Amino acid sequence: MSNTPIDARGYSCPQPVLMVKKAFASQDAAYTVLVDNHAAKENVSRFATHNGYGVSVTEENGEYTLSLAKENA
Repeated sequence: MSNTPIDARGYSCPQPVLMVKKAFASQDAAYTVLVDNHAAKENVSRFATHNGYGVSVTEENGEYTLSLAKENA
């Protein structure tokens, strides 16, 4: 399964969501998104969920890693 990395650290919303939206055009089954603020974490998670992706989040030193996986993929 392909896992596309998206580094959105240093960007404020809506830029991280737009980066993920653009990446979704590739129709990969999984993405790893790095963000460094709570608003981006929440907004990307919400966007991914609405687009049929399961989301799991880990946090380390104020940075979040969001693992997005297409449900039923």
